[in-house]
Amino acid sequence: MTYSIVAHCAKTGQFGVGIATYSPNVGARCPLVLPGKGAATIQAVANPQLNLIAASLMDAGLRAEKIVSELLSSDPYPEYRQIAVVDLYGRAYAVTGARNPDWAGHIIGDGYVCSGNVLAGERVISAMSEAFKGSSEEPLAERLVRTVEAGRDAGGQPEGQTSAALLVYGKYSFPIVDLRVDVHDTPEAELRRLWDWYAPMVPYYVERSYAPSVPRWRQWRMENVPGWTPKHLKISA
Repeated sequence: MTYSIVAHCAKTGQFGVGIATYSPNVGARCPLVLPGKGAATIQAVANPQLNLIAASLMDAGLRAEKIVSELLSSDPYPEYRQIAVVDLYGRAYAVTGARNPDWAGHIIGDGYVCSGNVLAGERVISAMSEAFKGSSEEPLAERLVRTVEAGRDAGGQPEGQTSAALLVYGKYSFPIVDLRVDVHDTPEAELRRLWDWYAPMVPYYVERSYAPSVPRWRQWRMENVPGWTPKHLKISA
């Protein structure tokens, strides 16, 4: 009961996943990104053990279609899975199993896959694909959030959503963005709020990883984010 975007940015080399679903805790179960190697999501009926296999196949440099084929052949229940992969070279491939509840399907584009199941209709992933293609000048993380929002605005899932996640890796061994909403009435809106707040902090946390002497985040933010003061930090209940 999920919709997602798996993508590669040819300009920056970043890989990422944006995802929302009816179930809680989607960020811990579905997205997979290996820096410089690829990205994937295994959803519908998620099985995190398959993510481990996918990671090994990505690390070996297999093409996206081969990764999906190997995952399906190692899975006793492939018809329940929806798998989307973008490989080392930005090639994309996906499969939607026959036991995915309607509406279910995917769109494979240049360096990305939009996919989903238990959706309001095909228009959901079509809107997602258009949102991703239409935001090519934005950073990858922003594009992923816009794509998730487009899916919501096109009808999303009839049951509504409960959790959402945003995962992006650049050239470092750690993610430059890893944001999760686990239990929320409007997880896409909350993911947007978190990303808008966090976006200016991406360079800070990269720098702090290698230069521990940089100021603590509140001071850094006041010095580097115009107009921001601690009073702007709001934590929702």
